Amino acid sequence: MKTIEIIISPAGKTRLQTHGFTGSDCQQASRLLEQALGQKLTETLTPAFHESQNAQRTHQQTDNSSTE
Repeated sequence: MKTIEIIISPAGKTRLQTHGFTGSDCQQASRLLEQALGQKLTETLTPAFHESQNAQRTHQQTDNSSTE
């Protein structure tokens, strides 16, 4: 299940945390919320983000190898 969690600290700082997304899907899904909440100060990419990109690279390498 894909979810976006909005965490608000007692000081009023907000943090978005996505769950169930892979690759850049999380960035696309949370873009409107990020804009509504204000300026982004930091971004931490999760292992799921990198997992998808590594899978794409492996797939591309496999495709290129089979055509040579």
